[in-house]
Amino acid sequence: MLRIAGLAGNRGRNLMHIADMAPGGAEVAVVLTDDESAPALSAAADRGIPTEVVERGDDESHADHEKRVLAHLDDYEFDLVCLDGYMRVLSGDCLDALPTTLNVHPSLLPAFRGEDAHEQALDAGVRTTGCTVHVATEELDAGPIVTQEAVPVHEDDDPADLKERVLYRAEFKAYPRAVRWFAEDRVTVDEDGVTVDGDESGQFPARRVVSDDRNRTLRYGENPHQDAALYADAASDTASVVQADQLNTGAKSLSYNNYNDADAALELIREFEDPAAAVIKHTNPAGCATADTLAEAYADALSTDAMSAFGGIVALNRPCDAETAAAIVESFKEVVVAPGYTEGALDVLTEKENLRVLDVGEFDGERPTLTEKPLTGGRLVQERDDWVPTRDDLDVVTERDPTEAEIETMLFAWRTLKHVKSNAILFASGTETVGIGMGQVSRVDAVRLAAMKAEEHADGKSAEGAVMASDAFFPFPDGVEQAAEAGIDAVIQPGGSVNDEDVIAAADEHDMAMAFTGKRCFRHD
Repeated sequence: MLRIAGLAGNRGRNLMHIADMAPGGAEVAVVLTDDESAPALSAAADRGIPTEVVERGDDESHADHEKRVLAHLDDYEFDLVCLDGYMRVLSGDCLDALPTTLNVHPSLLPAFRGEDAHEQALDAGVRTTGCTVHVATEELDAGPIVTQEAVPVHEDDDPADLKERVLYRAEFKAYPRAVRWFAEDRVTVDEDGVTVDGDESGQFPARRVVSDDRNRTLRYGENPHQDAALYADAASDTASVVQADQLNTGAKSLSYNNYNDADAALELIREFEDPAAAVIKHTNPAGCATADTLAEAYADALSTDAMSAFGGIVALNRPCDAETAAAIVESFKEVVVAPGYTEGALDVLTEKENLRVLDVGEFDGERPTLTEKPLTGGRLVQERDDWVPTRDDLDVVTERDPTEAEIETMLFAWRTLKHVKSNAILFASGTETVGIGMGQVSRVDAVRLAAMKAEEHADGKSAEGAVMASDAFFPFPDGVEQAAEAGIDAVIQPGGSVNDEDVIAAADEHDMAMAFTGKRCFRHD
């Protein structure tokens, strides 16, 4: 366990934060101050941390005071010293007598050294500042840098505002990080400076710095009582709803939910090379299809579940033409997303007062390879699920082989299924959806929902003879049995259940063809 001796000059908020976090299992062994009225003393005592007060006498030399400080610290075992507002520069002799000593300075050194770093930053007009954790040396704020953390400077900031932001958003991140690295024995301090093992870049770097610009303030968030804003990555050059032009400028602006749904729709439609259309509701596909023409694809997608598509988002992977536009405006939609529009299409679409028309531009530029989800206190980051099976990836496990048509449908269904919330089941025929069961906590319930949608909501479609796709394995044969009752003839699923043999046997009993992909495609948000 790494043990820390903390030298504080005032409130010791960084030290107390480190004590509360215990980064890497580190423990604050003692807090010493040269001011008997320092609030750090009571804060440490509340946490059961021993404290020492070593005030400097009026006539006491700097060297003599340091000797008394060292004498008081001799009673404790510690491996690292952390300074926190300790306003005395330690001499070389004192630093040599101590283990590595760290300090945190409220600027991005070497900029703005000294006591008034925040005032200097504001006077200089910089738009980014932050903090630096460095090894303490005799020269003030000049030791080797261990880590830094940046924060923005805003136009209306004063020194107090900036001080609070730097403390809570920079120092509270960087100082515990540095301590954790020392606790994990990853830091080397030598005459060449500081090196940190594992502080690498690459796809998942040891540290991430994200900077986005506020694009606009939204009317509200998911619900009217929630405020919201849209932030943009100015370096992104791929087609996106964030940067899309809204062509009917007189319509109301997009809401938080509109952006979320439109992004999901765009992600789905980019899966396909052939003319494709999708209708999205609450980030789930209500229908998706590919066809020879865009208008046919839209008609097939809509007819999967026209009732649920009411008020949804339409996404197209070709420039929207007048025929497709005319079909779209026959029922209420919130947003249309496409890589361009003909003049005839715009004439039709802009007649609808509040149908938002987004032109995302050509599907060029590199899509981000990672996706992320914010959590309270952090965020999850993962590779984008770009995998789709080919014919060669399908492992046929049943007595009956799927037909070529069934294989084509399996491959279409999987591309669409990737964008359905888990637990997800999708029925498809040809290259169009027939019924979709999404967001269920039971896989067999997802099958029942897809069957109900196909039976009651699909127009001119049927589950009879269709293909079923599942985003994860069937844990029991009941899902296949339920699908057989609905008329399903073929199944694509990952496989991998301990009950695979029973599931395969159920498929064989109903003369179904079943193929395993060996990979699942969960989507949880």
